[in-house]
Amino acid sequence: MFLYRDATLAIILLVLSVIALTLDNFLRPILIKKGADLPLLLILAGVIGGLIAFGLIGIFLGPTILAVGYTLLRAWIAEGEPGDAP
Repeated sequence: MFLYRDATLAIILLVLSVIALTLDNFLRPILIKKGADLPLLLILAGVIGGLIAFGLIGIFLGPTILAVGYTLLRAWIAEGEPGDAP
């Protein structure tokens, strides 16, 4: 946009993009945390690990795989506790 259009529009787009990306980096983990009862560190590890392992699609696959594994592990541990048996 800097090359073919007005520089003012390009600067406005740049500023709005930086604001949107910054808000996305803070709001995404908070909203994921509200949607699932998972530790924030687990979610961040899932995002980073998924990105490294699977690329761009890993941003979504990583936390999902870790959330399923974490939930299954918690259910398995809770199943073995003696206070839960009838």
